[in-house]
Amino acid sequence: MNILIAGATGKTGLRLVDQLKAKGHTPIALVRESSDTSALPEDVSQRQGDLTDLQSGVCDGCDSVIFAAGSGGSTGPEMTDKVDREGAKRLIDLAADAGVSRFVMLSSAGADKPDPESDLAHYLQAKHEADEHLKASGLSYAIVRPVSLTDDDGSRDMLFGDDVDPKGKAARGDVAAVLANAVDDSEWTGKALLMQSV
Repeated sequence: MNILIAGATGKTGLRLVDQLKAKGHTPIALVRESSDTSALPEDVSQRQGDLTDLQSGVCDGCDSVIFAAGSGGSTGPEMTDKVDREGAKRLIDLAADAGVSRFVMLSSAGADKPDPESDLAHYLQAKHEADEHLKASGLSYAIVRPVSLTDDDGSRDMLFGDDVDPKGKAARGDVAAVLANAVDDSEWTGKALLMQSV
């Protein structure tokens, strides 16, 4: 499948590109003009697009879309809104217009019921609204909600749903593997699940 990846140059996104290639898919990196694409494999095609101002047609020719982007921990609430909420919602709408077969969302633990007292309250609310927009879009979807991320590759030994310890950790390599599987695994259809690495 041709799979558009938002966030392909990030720590999880780069691992995801490799995972998709290993499964025989064709990843397409959605990149801003200012993106550092030096870590992307040379044979991965790139498509210009800024999540704060997405143009129509960005999902054309794609079978699936994976949202693995984020505004980052160092940006303020305004950029969180632009990328994690509005950017995600716009990409969902464009994916629906393009008739993609599956939209996979990298969300976060806590996004199902954002705690207003949490340090991450604004971020989790943005993720919640994006997730709900995806559920209402009519697209076939999968939503992955990892607990706290680490930069480890992981062992591919993972827990999902009710088995997850909210205080556990999720290795980025494991998260990337789950995202890569969710694009065409029927077990993930219409699911929104917590995940952690073991």
